[in-house]
Amino acid sequence: MTQIVNRAKQRLETGELAIGVGLRQARTVDTGKIMKTAGFDWLFIDMEHGTMGVDMAVQIAVAAQDAGITPIVRVPGHEHYHATRVLDGGALGIVAPHVDDAETAARIASHCRYPPDGHRSMAGMPPQLGFQTYPIGEAAAAVNAALLIVVMVESPTAVENVDAIAATPGVDAVLIGTNDLCMEMGIPGQFDHPRVEDAYRKVVAACRAHGKHPGMGGIYDPTLMKKYIDIGARLILSGNDFSFMMAAAKTQAAAVRELL
Repeated sequence: MTQIVNRAKQRLETGELAIGVGLRQARTVDTGKIMKTAGFDWLFIDMEHGTMGVDMAVQIAVAAQDAGITPIVRVPGHEHYHATRVLDGGALGIVAPHVDDAETAARIASHCRYPPDGHRSMAGMPPQLGFQTYPIGEAAAAVNAALLIVVMVESPTAVENVDAIAATPGVDAVLIGTNDLCMEMGIPGQFDHPRVEDAYRKVVAACRAHGKHPGMGGIYDPTLMKKYIDIGARLILSGNDFSFMMAAAKTQAAAVRELL
């Protein structure tokens, strides 16, 4: 059977950084090639914030796999069909937002994996296998092995429960949504606050104890990013297409204004 390559997962398994880029504005299938050339390992295709629909998300995902960059979709909720539809369509993983307890994490992981690892329904040969026909058990095992299932910790309750969340079978990574976490803590925007650092240390310790990968989102200042990477964060959301476009556009517009 052809091996399904998940480059982000491979990098995590060797202890390297897997750096991703958020997609909120992109709507073309060449986005994966663009971001691969830019140096990213995975796409954070965002269906929670923004207007991205399932059809566009999976078109980007299929093209991204062929381009050699891992397509991961942040789903808008915990209902099983949000995750299974994008996985059936070509994503190599999902990010589930606002996971506060192990029971929720277990339901999400079960929805995303075929038996015997979970209870996902088999829809036929998937795009991750190039739509080629294989024995169904082998196909299911290959897809299960390639997936990267990420749950987001975004509240003090989730931080308190993170050891049990990280221990959940089928969960591969625990990613801190730092912006929402700070909001829930009553310290909006204070990404360098001691309580945030303590949360990172708890999440990293839980992930290490249970063989999972700790992740970071919402922090894009390189100095602060290094602080939390040094603590142990490895699955790194490094920015998004909107912020990159705005920064470059403002710089160029200002530079041209000064030419006269």
